[in-house]
Amino acid sequence: MSWPEPVQRVAAVLQQAAVDARIEEFEHGTPTARDAAHAVGCELAQIVKSLVFVCDGAYVLALVPGDRRADETAVAAATEAREVRIATAAEVIEATGFEPGGVAPFPHRAVTLTLFDRAFLRHEVVWIGAGTAAHMAALAPAELARIANARPVDLAADG
Repeated sequence: MSWPEPVQRVAAVLQQAAVDARIEEFEHGTPTARDAAHAVGCELAQIVKSLVFVCDGAYVLALVPGDRRADETAVAAATEAREVRIATAAEVIEATGFEPGGVAPFPHRAVTLTLFDRAFLRHEVVWIGAGTAAHMAALAPAELARIANARPVDLAADG
């Protein structure tokens, strides 16, 4: 099967890291965390939202559970940044090389730091965006943290 180029980039990283992961394509796409959880048949908390923040001018990726929202105060504390804001769509593409809605936790163009919510470690498997809004990959959260070179922190707020 031939994957779209962004998905091939994700698959190459997974293969190079020798990770037991599977990439799946969802015909109707997975534009929201809730849609993704429904499509793959998992808890919303097992969906990894890959959110790009601009922290004092640097791109930071925050990996947050699908049932929570990223807490900008926590992102600021983890990065020691004074100014933190969510990236624009153009900045997301510049930072990650992926379109919003299909952002994978790796590989990236200009992300300087990846933060990983510790809550993921409670699950055997989590699901990440795999390069497009229609592709997702399942893998162990510890492997995700390793491949993404992510720092585990408490990032999320309820809701």
